[in-house]
Amino acid sequence: MNWAETIVQGLKDWDTSLIAYVPDISIHEVTRLIDEDPFFHLVSATREEEAIGIAVGAYAVGRNSAVFMQSSGFGNSVNALASLCLPCRTPIPLFINLRGGPGEFNIAQIAMGRTTRPILDLLGLVHFTLDDEYKMDRVLDGALKLCHAGRQPVAICLTQLLHGGKLA
Repeated sequence: MNWAETIVQGLKDWDTSLIAYVPDISIHEVTRLIDEDPFFHLVSATREEEAIGIAVGAYAVGRNSAVFMQSSGFGNSVNALASLCLPCRTPIPLFINLRGGPGEFNIAQIAMGRTTRPILDLLGLVHFTLDDEYKMDRVLDGALKLCHAGRQPVAICLTQLLHGGKLA
């Protein structure tokens, strides 16, 4: 399995069927697979905090959900995470495409790419960074288990080194 198929299988293994996302070319391989699979319901959002709200609403009615976003938009989600997910103890896996790393061409992406993980630390959210497929299935399974056992969001940060450096 490649990295995208590993993520899709991990979501299925944890019965995570609603996926809210803000479109991003770097995660398109994953969202394309999700969209083609009848197990999932894929919901496109216009902003990251909207995606968080959709995922929390799905969880509130009994459906496991996840959110996909880019690090440049992660800042938009901080209030939703701090004022909704954390106090309500909502286990939402956050798949964050980290920009600003090797091969970045857009200077506007660098600041949020560098500050995403420190902001996650300040929020007290556990995060993992995936930059190759080695043991990815075990890391992903462990992250999803921690998310649900701890009943709080967990971030899985995806780098250009993992998904081939496609940037938009």
